[in-house]
Amino acid sequence: MSRIGKMPITVPAGVEVTVQADNVVTVKGPKGTLTKAFHPDMIITVADGVITVARPDDEKQHRSLHGLTRTLIHNMVEGVTKGYSKELDVNGVGYRVAKQGKQLVMNLGYSHQVFVDEIDGITIDAPTPNKIVISGIDKQVVGQFAAEVRGKRPPEPYKGKGIKYTTEVIRRKEGKTGGKK
Repeated sequence: MSRIGKMPITVPAGVEVTVQADNVVTVKGPKGTLTKAFHPDMIITVADGVITVARPDDEKQHRSLHGLTRTLIHNMVEGVTKGYSKELDVNGVGYRVAKQGKQLVMNLGYSHQVFVDEIDGITIDAPTPNKIVISGIDKQVVGQFAAEVRGKRPPEPYKGKGIKYTTEVIRRKEGKTGGKK
């Protein structure tokens, strides 16, 4: 039995979970609504404020989908109650970010400014000129959008300039004169 898949998900107060035909799960909460379709073989039940996920048999595909389905539903419940956020740091001389309306304006050492528009379900914030906070209710969308913003200028290993996650550690390299004696 999957250790993650068999764990029940408790539904907090103020969150409404419905399972429709073909395993379409809708989670409504204080921050918004998320809907996702899951594999039709998975058995998803909601009773007494607890969501349980079961699998029909021990076939390899069903075993792999069991934990995944439970984790995705848990992320949906977590997203509509608390939400998700990713913090990015901007390092480099002259590198800075600012929020203008619904756009993030970034000076990243290019000959031009880089503009990133907010998308549905995503909120961009720039509390300081070298910090970006991306938040939303869908964990996958927040992570993907943060990766796209980071991709505008990924950190380089020599001076560490670029956009990196706050928790990310950049492996530094010595320059070309570092190996000479």
